Amino acid sequence: MDATIIMPIGTLHEHVEAIFRKAGLNDIQSAALARVIVAGERDACKSHGIYRIEGALRTVKAGKVKPDAVPELMPREHGAIVRVNARHGFANPAFELGLPVLAERARVSGIAALVINDCTHFSALWPEVEAITVHGLAGLAMCPSYSTVAPAGGNKPLLGTNPFAFGWPRAGKDPYVFDFATSVAARGEIELHRRAGKALPEGWAIDAQGNLTTDPEAALAGAMLPFGGHKGSAISTMIELLAGVMIGDLTSPEVLDYLGTTTLAPPHGELIIAFSPEAFAAGRPGNPFERAEVLFDAIVDQGARLPSLRRYVARAKSQAEGITLTASETEQLERLLALGLDAVS
Repeated sequence: MDATIIMPIGTLHEHVEAIFRKAGLNDIQSAALARVIVAGERDACKSHGIYRIEGALRTVKAGKVKPDAVPELMPREHGAIVRVNARHGFANPAFELGLPVLAERARVSGIAALVINDCTHFSALWPEVEAITVHGLAGLAMCPSYSTVAPAGGNKPLLGTNPFAFGWPRAGKDPYVFDFATSVAARGEIELHRRAGKALPEGWAIDAQGNLTTDPEAALAGAMLPFGGHKGSAISTMIELLAGVMIGDLTSPEVLDYLGTTTLAPPHGELIIAFSPEAFAAGRPGNPFERAEVLFDAIVDQGARLPSLRRYVARAKSQAEGITLTASETEQLERLLALGLDAVS
């Protein structure tokens, strides 16, 4: 059995940031990537934790993302639209640059949108919507990916996993947040099953011939399926339109054409929308935050679980005790730090 160690959150952040700097990323890129990867490990989201480092480094080594990019806040074009050009760097530092402006405009106008163009995205979306809730705002975030999901009724990859996240602020409590791929599972989950030698649950994927499969290798060579059949397929298509076509960036088929592989992090755009509940509820009876708590309480009173609860429990444990890593994971971190880009093919 793989032994485990406990590492303080700050120590893991230092390790991850050092790995990216060793690989040639500038301070802006390294720090933002370390924050989101460590957040994944802290919250026990293994599919978006240190597992993602190698893919990010592989993308840098392939020349498909600029390690020294400095994102740029573009001149104001429309009152409610904030645009950041990631300059072909990763999405995370571009989001961090645009967030304060997005929040300010949402408070003034009631609603605002942050458009990130020319970015590479590899992380979960819940960090974005959680960051919006810190400002007392509700938020939506979405982005395409590359073609790995068959549309409902189809038999080959066309859509991306196309994640979608929502956050609602709660005074004195963890925000209400959900974040999910519009495929049955995130592609990282398929890869984790492959690495563990575990069969996939029924209904997750089809093979290259369009037949249902529980073999992770066959699934990676075939296509994943959308959640909820035609419903997930339609939502995924909506994301292609809003966070690809509408913002003038790449759709999932265009990303795959550009990369020619699904082993690298995908370049595209991202759309984030922030809402002021107070502005939308102005002049109507009741406080929107208090009314939301009534709804949340009613859900919990039925024995149901609010989304992200397990993540928040894991976060509290990590903050109190540190992050649990296996010996093989710590060895991986040491190898990446020692070798930098030479550690990946």
